[in-house]
Amino acid sequence: MEGVLGGLKLPDDLKGLDADQLNDAASEMREYMIKTVAENGGHLAASLGVVELALALHSYYHSPKDRIVWDVGHQSYPHKLLTGRWKHFPTLRQFEGLCGFPKPAESEHDPFLTGHSSTSISAALGLALARDYNGDDYKVIAVIGDGALTGGMSFEALNHAGHIKADLQVILNDNEMSISSNVGSLSAYLGRIRSDPKYSRLKNDFESFVSRVPLIGSKAVDFAERIKGGLKYIVMPGMIFEELGFTYFGPVDGHNVTAIKNILKQADKMKGPVLVHVVTEKGKGYHYAERSPEVFHGIGPFDLNNGLPLKKKKGSSYTEIFGQTLMQLGRQNNKVMAITAAMTGGTGLGAFAREFPDRFYDVGIAEQHAVTLSAGLTAGGMRPVVAIYSTFLQRAYDQILHDICLQHLPVVFAVDRAGITGEDGETHQGLFDLSFLRNIPNMSIMAPANEDELQHMLVTALDYDRGPVAVRYPRDKGEGVELAQPHPIPWGRGELLRPGEDLLIIAAGTVVNSAVQAADRLFWQGIKTAVINARFVKPLDEELIINWARKCSRIITVEENVLDGGFGSGILELFEKQGLFLPVKRLGINDRFVEHGTRSKLLSCYNLDTEGIYNEALAFAGEKAVKNQS
Repeated sequence: MEGVLGGLKLPDDLKGLDADQLNDAASEMREYMIKTVAENGGHLAASLGVVELALALHSYYHSPKDRIVWDVGHQSYPHKLLTGRWKHFPTLRQFEGLCGFPKPAESEHDPFLTGHSSTSISAALGLALARDYNGDDYKVIAVIGDGALTGGMSFEALNHAGHIKADLQVILNDNEMSISSNVGSLSAYLGRIRSDPKYSRLKNDFESFVSRVPLIGSKAVDFAERIKGGLKYIVMPGMIFEELGFTYFGPVDGHNVTAIKNILKQADKMKGPVLVHVVTEKGKGYHYAERSPEVFHGIGPFDLNNGLPLKKKKGSSYTEIFGQTLMQLGRQNNKVMAITAAMTGGTGLGAFAREFPDRFYDVGIAEQHAVTLSAGLTAGGMRPVVAIYSTFLQRAYDQILHDICLQHLPVVFAVDRAGITGEDGETHQGLFDLSFLRNIPNMSIMAPANEDELQHMLVTALDYDRGPVAVRYPRDKGEGVELAQPHPIPWGRGELLRPGEDLLIIAAGTVVNSAVQAADRLFWQGIKTAVINARFVKPLDEELIINWARKCSRIITVEENVLDGGFGSGILELFEKQGLFLPVKRLGINDRFVEHGTRSKLLSCYNLDTEGIYNEALAFAGEKAVKNQS
C-alpha cells in the first residue's frame, strides 16, 4: 500500500488525517477498487458512491468496538479496504478469497452478515438492545440505501426503534436525490438547532411559561405545536422519520468527508434514534459507472479504458431468452403482465416494460408485495409472470403458500439465478427453491435443460390454468442450441435422451447436459447409461421414470439444489409410493451453504460438472462396471 493510507494502522489512524489527506485517501481507494473490480467483477457503482461516507464513519467512530452494519453489502468495498483487508482485496469474490459482502467470519469489523436487502436496521436495533441489556457502551450504526427502504422490513424496524426510543444511528445513503441548496442549508440549520441543548431548554421554558397564562395557556401551547408541525411538514424532507420517532439530520453532501463528520457529531449528541440523510452519487469517480450506474451495479470483468465487458461469452443468456419470449407472449395475449422487485434489467424485463408500460410493475425491493400483488391481478383475470431471483424469492414464502397456492391461482414464477450463481457466494446462491416450492400443494415446477426448453416452458406455464407454475433457470449463457418457435410441451412429461441398461441418470435443469456428456464417457467404460431429462420437477413423469428405473436397477439423480427436500428426494418418494426399492445416489448440495467462486469452479467442487458426474457414476456402478470392463 502506498500514498496517504500506506503505513497506517486502519481504521484507527484515520482519525489523525486532515480533510485534504482524507480526500487523497478517497482517490486512492477509488483507483484500487476500479482496478480490482475490472479484473474480478463485482458491485462497483454502489461502492464508489460511499467512499467518503466510509472514510467519515471510520474516522469518527471506533470500529470494531462501534458496530457498523451495511445493508445489502453491495457498497461495502470501501469498508473492507479501511478495515485491514487492503492487501487481500485483489482476491475479492475469488474462490477462497475475500467475500463480496460483509462477513463476520472474515473480519471482526463486520458485525453482521448481509447480502439481502432491508435488514440492517433490524439487525442494528438488535445489537443496540443487546448492548443496553448487557450494560455495554458502544455505538451501533446502520447504513441503508434509499432503495432498501422500499422493503417493508425497514419500516417495521424504524417503527419499533422509534417506539422504544432506542439509541441507534441510521445513515440513509440516498443516491437518487440531488441536494437542493435551500433545503440543504435549512436542514443544516435545523440540525444545529436540534443538537444544541439551549434549544431544548428554551423550548421547555417557553412552553412552561405559556402554559401558566390564565385561560389561554394550554390552548396557546396547542396552537403553537400545530403551527410548528405544519411548518415542519413544509420545510423538512425528513418529516416521515420524525413521525416514526427519529431525529432527522440532513440531507448532507455524501462526498464531503468533513460535512459528514460534522453532522455525525451533531447526531451523536442526541438521545434516542437518529437518522442522518446522506446524498451520494452512484459510480462516483469513474465516468462509465457514473453514466451507467445500473450496468456497473454488478458487473463482470471489464476494460478500464472503455468500461466494456471482457471475455463476453457468445450467445444469449437464459435471462435474455426469458425476456424475449415474454415479449412475444405479451404481444399475443394482452392479459400477460410482468412483475419484478427492483430487478427490471437483471430479470430481462427492460424491453417488456418499455413496450407494455401499463402491464409492467417494478415494485421495488418488496418481494412479498410482488407475490401477493400477482395474486390479486390473477384473481382479477390477468396472467402475471413474477420474475425474481431464486435467493430473493425465499423472502416471499408465506405469500406463495397462502396467497397463491392455497387459492390455486395460476401465477407464473420466473425463478432466475437458480442453482449455483457464483461469485456472490452464500447469500446469493439459488440452491433452495426446489425444496421450498416442491413441498407446497398445487405448485408445479419446471427446469429447462437449455434455452430452447426455457421458452417452451414459459408458454406451457402460461397455458396452464389450474394452479401456479415456477420455471427455474440459471445465471448463465445458454447452451447455444437452435431456438424453435415457442410452443407448449406435454404437461408433466420428461424426455429420454439416452437409452441404457446398466445405470439411469435422472437430471433436472442445466445439469442435464453434463449428465449426457458423462453418460457418453461411461459408454466407453462399458457402462450403458440411460439419461432422462426430467423437465418437470413436480409433477414427475412417473411412468417414464419408473419404467427406466426398473430396466437399469441403479439410479443417480442430479440437481443444482440442496439435497434435502429437493429433486432427488422427490424421486425417492416416488419409488416409495411405487414400492420400488433400488440403489439410488443423489448428486446435489449436501446440507451446507455454498461459498463464493466462479460457477464452473463450484460446479466442479460439488461434482455437478461432467467430470464429477462421471466419477460419481463410475464409482456407483460398482460391480457392474468392473464386470462390463472385463
